[in-house]
Amino acid sequence: MPTRPRFLDIHVLQSIPFANLNRDDTNSVKTVLYGGVLRTRVSSQSWKRAVRGEFERISGDSALRTRRIGEAVTRELADRSWPRPLAERAGAHIAAAIGKFEIILDDAKKPIPNLVVTNAMVYVPRAVVSDLADLAEEHREMLESMAKDIKKNGDVKDCALPKAGIYAILRTRNDVINLFGRMLAEIERAGVDGAVQVAHAMTTHENDVDLDYFTAVDDLTSTWKDGTGSAHMGHAEFSAGTFYRYATVDLEELAGNLSGADTDVQELLTAFLTAFALAVPQAKKNSTAPHTLPHLVHLSLRGDRPVSYAAAFEQPTRPAVHGGHAVPSVEALAAYAEAAGTFLGTQHLLWRGWSSPELKDLPEGLGPRTDGLDALITGAVTRLATREENNVV
Repeated sequence: MPTRPRFLDIHVLQSIPFANLNRDDTNSVKTVLYGGVLRTRVSSQSWKRAVRGEFERISGDSALRTRRIGEAVTRELADRSWPRPLAERAGAHIAAAIGKFEIILDDAKKPIPNLVVTNAMVYVPRAVVSDLADLAEEHREMLESMAKDIKKNGDVKDCALPKAGIYAILRTRNDVINLFGRMLAEIERAGVDGAVQVAHAMTTHENDVDLDYFTAVDDLTSTWKDGTGSAHMGHAEFSAGTFYRYATVDLEELAGNLSGADTDVQELLTAFLTAFALAVPQAKKNSTAPHTLPHLVHLSLRGDRPVSYAAAFEQPTRPAVHGGHAVPSVEALAAYAEAAGTFLGTQHLLWRGWSSPELKDLPEGLGPRTDGLDALITGAVTRLATREENNVV
């Protein structure tokens, strides 16, 4: 019988009012056809970015994903009182070390000497910018003595700085990268398999997209009253609904990523779970302010495999007698959790619990109720720390 958790699952039901949290290339609401009906969808990338931002705020640790790492080093060196052309040369050589790159053009479409962006984004701890600048400092005399670095066609010559040193810095990682992973194919051994898996969020019910027609008034025309009509008009897509959100943390993968790191795993997981429960994508936030709280948060620790409850909503929920999809969604989730426990058994279910700002009683499938999100998360991470020998379901 397993006594050591392998996966930490988090399930969230959250009602979002009139909003467009995640748009496609035509500014339309993203959707998915599931169970034969159309649902509103928010991509995992979109919600994960919001979660990462909140995690960085809570934890105080941050990462940087950019094609402009060379320019970042240039600005760092300029802040250290390097002459601007020399700082740009150092940044260009660092960008060149990463592989293929593009020249930055001026307004006349002419190459700007020593300014380049990498073809692929790098994903590194923010402290890497300072570390790369320190490396450039060590080789300042060499950079000062170099001939012109830009050929007639605008290409930067091969990196003259020690690539091994640059690569070693770019391979460094922090808690953000250890948790969410990193794809960096240009540099050998820089990739990191993320410990977190995040599903696309979708409404638990069929959902239509609403078109919002709007106009913008010219203030002076309105004041002077010398004309009629608006200065601009258009339309935008929005939707509203109750979303099911799911993520799981592979605790063994996380332990491997953190090997040798001075990281408090309980603090890291507490920050992640809090961020996942509370973060909301910020698209069109100024015109919709969709800052709702989750209707339900359910956590479970499993010793066998992660278990998503998305199938609970393959048959879309229908509104309650007095309206609303939140309560029917909770009922469907609890019923499916109960059925999953019967199907799989509970010997691998080492801990579970839930919390809600409104609900007081639910079927046993979700485990015992906890008063407050903080207490729920503490219960889960404490169970990880104590590694109790008996199952608590």
